[in-house]
Amino acid sequence: MKKLWFIGLVLLVNNFTVSAQRMMSEGTLAYNLQIMISGGVAQPNDAPIDANATLYLKGTSRRTDLLSPLGNETTIYDGKAGNGVILKSFSGQKLMITLNKDDWMDFHKTYAGIQFEALNETKDVMGYPCKKAISKLADGGSLVVYYTPDIQMVNKDYNPTFVNLNGVPMEYELATGKMKVKYTITKINFDPVPAAKFEFPRSGYRVMTYAENKAMKKTN
Repeated sequence: MKKLWFIGLVLLVNNFTVSAQRMMSEGTLAYNLQIMISGGVAQPNDAPIDANATLYLKGTSRRTDLLSPLGNETTIYDGKAGNGVILKSFSGQKLMITLNKDDWMDFHKTYAGIQFEALNETKDVMGYPCKKAISKLADGGSLVVYYTPDIQMVNKDYNPTFVNLNGVPMEYELATGKMKVKYTITKINFDPVPAAKFEFPRSGYRVMTYAENKAMKKTN
């Protein structure tokens, strides 16, 4: 009898844990960024640059808008169709880089097969209980993240960086080369996102392929 009571209690606790999780198939995540570049490249005395990034999700489609004093960059990707664009607006110039599925994987190759090591540390971020994890990157950098298991993504491939993370990143710090970027979540919205958010621009940009842009970078 005691054994049956214990099994019932375990099932009750597990069911409560599952029901406490919220699944996100569509919505918006907004982050504040602090960008630090060593050697005074960013600003005098290594003062951080403040920026904002907003991630929009709808099924297998995603869009990220990065707004900073240095310029703006938008990335749109349709996971179902396997294509996307990177839109760059810097110093009055507007560039659209087109990507296919292989380009998208190459663009995120630093995070290919990324695994996280759980650490015995927790904190609350925006009222969500978060766990701490760390990962060493292929390029020698590191990624420290506080994530909440209370929100789970329906589309696990929404972000190649966090495909193996059991929850949504609420605060994380990426250190690679001379650059360190800290992301802190400022808003979570589960409301539907208009399909128009994920449409590619038809004009107003100089267009080149991902391969062409990559080759151009090598010659500069």
